[in-house]
Amino acid sequence: MKELIEYIAKALVDNPEAIIISQDEDADGTILVKLAAAQEDMGRIIGKQGRTAKAMRTLLNAKATREKRRAALQILE
Repeated sequence: MKELIEYIAKALVDNPEAIIISQDEDADGTILVKLAAAQEDMGRIIGKQGRTAKAMRTLLNAKATREKRRAALQILE
């Protein structure tokens, strides 16, 4: 899951070296993927009206569903 978000995020930004991604698992089994990027790239990550972030969450949920898991994406500023 972490690799999927990393691939998408690095393709979107001008400074891919600044992308930091971590993956944790909650007590209920939900995978939490945290994404941090450079401040000047946050607009590209979030997109207009949050459309890019929503699309990344949709893809993450689709992958999690195929693996019979739950996942959430948190974008850190």
